[in-house]
Amino acid sequence: MRKIVNFLAGFLVGGITGAAAGLLLAPEAGSKLQERIQSRVDELVQEGRKAAVARQAELEAQLEAFRRGESVGVGSEVEQS
Repeated sequence: MRKIVNFLAGFLVGGITGAAAGLLLAPEAGSKLQERIQSRVDELVQEGRKAAVARQAELEAQLEAFRRGESVGVGSEVEQS
């Protein structure tokens, strides 16, 4: 029973110490860090949307080439016969 109490006490003290160290050693305030993360997420979403639009245009061009009977390679630009 004493081992369990000692473990729980150590766990609690370690958790409090870790939380305090994290707050004291954080490079930025929480709100600034959240803003930085949000702006990076927004950038990544925009890049993903641009990539999706480009890929859609590529696939549509391949589909049109296929409909015209041209040879189309997978993952490549439209080949002309």
